[in-house]
Amino acid sequence: MRWDIFCRVIDNYGDIGVCWRLAADLGARGEQVRLWADDLSALDWMAPHGAPGVEVQAWTTATRFPPPGDVVIEAFGCELPAEVVAGMAARQPQPAWINLEYLSAEDYVERCHGLLSPQFSGPGAGLRKHFFYPGFTPRTGGLLREPGLMAERPAFDGDAWLAQLGFARQPGERVASLFCYRNPALPTLLAQLAQAPTLLLVTPGLAVQQVAEALGLPVQPGRTAVAGNLRLGWLPPLPQTGFDRLLWACDLNFVRGEDSFVRAQWAGQPFVWHIYPQGDAAHEVKLDAFLDRFLADAAPALAAPLRALWHGWNGMAPALPATWPPADAWAAQVRRWRDGLLAQPDLATQLLRFVRQTR
Repeated sequence: MRWDIFCRVIDNYGDIGVCWRLAADLGARGEQVRLWADDLSALDWMAPHGAPGVEVQAWTTATRFPPPGDVVIEAFGCELPAEVVAGMAARQPQPAWINLEYLSAEDYVERCHGLLSPQFSGPGAGLRKHFFYPGFTPRTGGLLREPGLMAERPAFDGDAWLAQLGFARQPGERVASLFCYRNPALPTLLAQLAQAPTLLLVTPGLAVQQVAEALGLPVQPGRTAVAGNLRLGWLPPLPQTGFDRLLWACDLNFVRGEDSFVRAQWAGQPFVWHIYPQGDAAHEVKLDAFLDRFLADAAPALAAPLRALWHGWNGMAPALPATWPPADAWAAQVRRWRDGLLAQPDLATQLLRFVRQTR
């Protein structure tokens, strides 16, 4: 089928990252995809070599759109141009119209996944739009996971990959990655990480800015700097495949937003999520909804300190806790959780099935 995916970029690493992964996954399965975005700059480093079956198009106020394909995806409620909607209404057969929603573990996702929204007025009168919700349970649309992704994981040599990147692990050193929004808890995190020899690999952007400010260190991408027990690795921009392997290679990952949050779960290593903060504190409900599912079968000795750590990192507690979860139990919990997710069909598989059933 021919797919048109529309994306408005609010966070270069989030919305466009999810949309690119979906487009590339569909293309690898033999679908033909046009990805329309109002800011394509992040793809220069995120996907420098493109992907088979995927055509990237700029979405501007001056864009003249071709006739729509068989499926039109409105990512994250980005509101399609009226010209596109009118073209969908005129097309026979009419395309499947999918509103791909944000990821959440809240209960409403199961109730709303797959709901129909008939269009009674405007340029799209007569069209049928469906809501497709990613999620963590069998009654949702699942998570993005490319076929063969997990088959690559056991053969991956994380230490060799880090050394090739220029950040070889030293004896006795744990390795952590940091990808975050602005966070007042960062100086405390750095102090706690420095209690043991740690290589902290810091992503470009807000994370590297804050670490450099907190420690008074110059930033030299691709190089390291030392602050006590902390060895800082200033990462260059990594393509999505490289970022996935970064998460695989680290003992602990601090991730943010939606895309890296999901990839940290596939990595199977202990992770902490920095959720995108919202003014009405809706993010706090969303974060706890995930923790409730993630920790449902966890022992209290793991669940309590892990929840406290996530709350402290997300400003839901006065400070980061002094005691962190036991590393072995934490890793085992992540892998049990991942095994449950792997038993469910991935998002692209479910989306293909859903579209074929609704067209």
